[in-house]
Amino acid sequence: MPGFKIGGRPIGDGHPVFIIAELSANHNGEFELARKTIAAAKEAGADAIKLQTYTPDTITLDSDLPHFRTREDSPWAGQKLYDLYAKAYTPWEWHEALRNFARELGLIFFSSPFDPTAVDLLEDLDVPAYKVASPEITDIPLIRYIASRGKPVILSTGIAREDDIALALDACRAADNEQIALLKCTSAYPTPLEEVNLAALPLLRERYGVVPGLSDHTMDVVVPVAAVALGAKIIEKHLILDRALGGVDSSFSLNVDEFREMVEAVRKTELALGRPSLEPSPRQLKGRRNARSLFVVQTIEAGEAITRANVRSVRPGMGLHPRYFEEVLGKKALRRLEKGTPLQLADLS
Repeated sequence: MPGFKIGGRPIGDGHPVFIIAELSANHNGEFELARKTIAAAKEAGADAIKLQTYTPDTITLDSDLPHFRTREDSPWAGQKLYDLYAKAYTPWEWHEALRNFARELGLIFFSSPFDPTAVDLLEDLDVPAYKVASPEITDIPLIRYIASRGKPVILSTGIAREDDIALALDACRAADNEQIALLKCTSAYPTPLEEVNLAALPLLRERYGVVPGLSDHTMDVVVPVAAVALGAKIIEKHLILDRALGGVDSSFSLNVDEFREMVEAVRKTELALGRPSLEPSPRQLKGRRNARSLFVVQTIEAGEAITRANVRSVRPGMGLHPRYFEEVLGKKALRRLEKGTPLQLADLS
């Protein structure tokens, strides 16, 4: 599987899972709250902080027509899209200061641009990667423009059919950009567990030959852990200081303690996964001393035959391998073998 680097951090097989804290709208329009959330992301163990770069005018139209309102089954039911994004967007004039603060903390800073002007802003800030939100996976001109910057492109698949994924990948590759990740994503907020469908995650690697990952909107840390076990190399999760703060994304964001628990669980999972090998580790090899082997269980005199009564397979594993048991039956002892002696071929005629 091809890999790439984001801000010098290797992403892919053989490297730790890349954990992204999504700030999104969880600053509630307050710059200081945005800074505190970024600091909390570092404290909770995130590798990166991600913003969303748009304005109401770059993402929708200020219209009262019915189709410019949110769906009734969404967390933002009945709101005008323009008004929702006016509440949720991150002011562009904050970006540089937030980038600088994140870098001071040792966090990788990048964003999801929603139009070419947002890409231009982020290019001026020298972000090391781009994320494409799942509704934008059909915006092929935007993806082509992003990919042409020559930086890693992380695509969420939330609303995508297979043909959408193929078109998006073609757009990246047409720009000579193979630094691609696909995140399994479910565009439901919060996502019920029965709609996550993690079984599809390995297909992203197998079918498309890209770095697989998960953009998760559940409220359960078990989903990222399971995703890592299935091969996810990137985990993205919304972070909020406290859901009691409210805000447009609060209902599907982890608080700091929950995010930290997720990070710790992911790191433990990585340790437990180990490597794709059936060979025992050095520690396990020491345990082979407790394996069974052939021992003398009744003293055998020189010239006496080996029988089922005087030799058995017991612990520990210092004698002849048990697979030789049938072969040694009837052979004569070349010397006196005391009870408790590990049997060796050299002791037999």
